[in-house]
Amino acid sequence: MRAPRAASPRSRRARAALTSTAAFVVLAALVPATASAADTQEVDAALPYVCAFPSGPVPATVRISAELPRRARAGEAFSPAGVTTAVELPAEAVAGLAGSDVTEVRAGTALTVAVAQDAATATAIWRGGSDPVPLPASGPLTFTATGDVPSVTGRGDGDLTFTAGDLALGLTPGPAPGPAEDSGDGEVTDVPAVDCALAEDAPDEGLLVTVPAVPGPAGTSGPPSPPASGGPSPVPGGGPRERQEGRSGEAPESVPSAAADRDVPPCRYDEDNPPTPLSLNAYVTGYANVKKQKAASYLPPSCVLIDGGEFQFPVDEPFDPEQLVMVLTTYGEFSHQGRPETPPYDSTFLSFDFTPVKATMVLKQTGPMRIDARMTMRYSDLFTTTETYVRVPLIAQVTALEVNGVPLDVGPSCRTEESLTSVEPDPAKHPGDHVVLYGKAEQAIGEDVVGYTLLTGGPLAGEVTIPAFTGCGTGREDLDRLLTASVSGPGNHIKQVQGQTCTPLVPVFETPETRGQCTEDLQPFQIPVAER
Repeated sequence: MRAPRAASPRSRRARAALTSTAAFVVLAALVPATASAADTQEVDAALPYVCAFPSGPVPATVRISAELPRRARAGEAFSPAGVTTAVELPAEAVAGLAGSDVTEVRAGTALTVAVAQDAATATAIWRGGSDPVPLPASGPLTFTATGDVPSVTGRGDGDLTFTAGDLALGLTPGPAPGPAEDSGDGEVTDVPAVDCALAEDAPDEGLLVTVPAVPGPAGTSGPPSPPASGGPSPVPGGGPRERQEGRSGEAPESVPSAAADRDVPPCRYDEDNPPTPLSLNAYVTGYANVKKQKAASYLPPSCVLIDGGEFQFPVDEPFDPEQLVMVLTTYGEFSHQGRPETPPYDSTFLSFDFTPVKATMVLKQTGPMRIDARMTMRYSDLFTTTETYVRVPLIAQVTALEVNGVPLDVGPSCRTEESLTSVEPDPAKHPGDHVVLYGKAEQAIGEDVVGYTLLTGGPLAGEVTIPAFTGCGTGREDLDRLLTASVSGPGNHIKQVQGQTCTPLVPVFETPETRGQCTEDLQPFQIPVAER
């Protein structure tokens, strides 16, 4: 079986950087699972690429090496080991890098890899960085980039395939006495971003390896999990795009398993926070862009507990005899180990197009999460439209940081100065800094909901400004500027998907269509699938 070619974004610039910060979403910690040498298979593929240099398209050879398991068990994560990406650039590309003081070049790579299992697909980014390589006086230039890559978890008994896709190069000639500049005779001394596409005559359409699957524990069927770190192929210059075919409001696939078998954090009420008849809980997941890095990150499931709920009829609007309008307001809270925050998550990106930076972060909720749903039903045909706004103040705290593999001490108080912020459509009624996400649903009588409602789940989207960071570093090492320069700024698009809610104390809602919305221990049955 061949995996599908990875989809190319409309803009192919600088897909080398990945980081994340968003509302309602959390990136689970990377869980590498390396098999023993006797149970591994080696990948060594030399593939033709075409790279878009400023001077024009240039052919290149990319050799990809890695070790993967000979077989994968459903529900168990594994990480490709020993991943290297060696790129050979021909003489015409080398000539464009030359300058009067340039003697060497270093590179960062971001290889898009499509992971497929049966009809389900996910996308990973294999990143790497190279040591400085002497610039040859003539002939080709070859550099080899290495780095950690995301783990993968198969969800069924179909074979997993890994297929190479687009490649982004960050090239930095050096050393040079100052900022990159034109040498005066047309020779370019800095090429910060080069995009390469798999050539049409690539063997097997870029297929790298097939990992046969063996049965896993009961209840691990379903699509392969997206990578646990690094996420999908970055999407420069815009929001995460849809991954799945069909209606945008179709419910995400659920994973029919007992809670203990699922690779998600617990999501339940407890003795210190017991449920009420109006309590709900749900998982959320999604993707988030960081505009400065021209990339999107996958954010795996996290738990939200939702309580309260009050229907009201708008009193400040004129009566409409043709339709009924109601507004439902509820409140929610992240829940991780009893605290209103997400679990820690890893974000990895190539800062300044070549330096790998990995940050471990936590999103902390600093005030109420408010969910306002406005429902409008036409009397003529009972067609219902629901518009939902979710508002929540969140700060992003960095708990660990590595630059080029070297740990840096960020200290205990490294965080954004203020909450992440969105443009508020009604600032008089909802003042203060907070994230705003919006979802819309439509439902014809007798048909399924298309879009987002609180009970059925679905997609929500928004855009946030990431504030500057403060309190980062210890002693003389001030890391505030590094994080602020790499991450902070406006225009960061978010798309999250909420799963169907579990109603722990309201079994009357159980029908043949909704039965199983909760697991036996009253956790959300449905684990949503992120959409781009």
